[in-house]
Amino acid sequence: MMSLEERRAQFTKYKQDVKDRGKPFYPFAMFHDTIMSLVVVSIIIALACVWYFTSGEDPNTCGGKDSCLLGPRYAEPADPGTTNFVPRPDWYFYFLFYLLRIFKWPNSVILGTVGIPTILLIILIMMPFLDLRRERRVLRRPVAVVAAILTVLSMGVLTYKGATAKEALASEVKAAVPQWAQKQGFTNNKEAVAGANAFATSGCTACHTYLGTGGGNLGAPDLSAEGTKGKGVQGLQTYISDPSKFGNNVMPKFASLGDTTLHQIATFLDASKGPK
Repeated sequence: MMSLEERRAQFTKYKQDVKDRGKPFYPFAMFHDTIMSLVVVSIIIALACVWYFTSGEDPNTCGGKDSCLLGPRYAEPADPGTTNFVPRPDWYFYFLFYLLRIFKWPNSVILGTVGIPTILLIILIMMPFLDLRRERRVLRRPVAVVAAILTVLSMGVLTYKGATAKEALASEVKAAVPQWAQKQGFTNNKEAVAGANAFATSGCTACHTYLGTGGGNLGAPDLSAEGTKGKGVQGLQTYISDPSKFGNNVMPKFASLGDTTLHQIATFLDASKGPK
């Protein structure tokens, strides 16, 4: 470890070298930063103008009167009533998005999504204070090079995995309803079948799992045998309508589905006694 006197001597030499051969930050470095900032902002404005003036509000006109060089202005009209939309993060969060699949709630998700990134960030911040060598040649810093390569590879792999990860669409979940009814034995219960279809299309499997289908996120339980817990149809309907009344502040309220649909879903869950 370099002594304090040696570090002071090197710092004094560095300041003298800057004084003899260097240039002051103002105005030289400030001028360069200003010019580069203007170039970057100008490119962003130019790309935004190209996107706006070559696209129209109708995505179907792309390739016709609207060239859409940088994509359509709108992909499709927003539907505030959708129940099968699968939210996904921006691409630079794909690595964290995929970590949520590796580390499961509630046992290890905090470690994977907060603990590990925070520890790595702390190590990165402390590196200038831990590594005091003046050597900067890449070939003579094998530990730093290997660490950087592993970090880039892991981030790249996680980003790719997150980008290509597929979520179960409502149509795919709904296709499993006949199989659910057969395994659970409620094929002839029309209200339970209707509830199963409503369960499949209302986004319930984004968190819950049912006979192997679903996400299992945020600690949401498997509902394959929910009917064995003795809650009853009315109890299940009340719970689904507003889980916060029962101390569950994670699950959203589904009162907007209406009493008829809620009753059907409750009947379906009450009929779910586990595979026969």
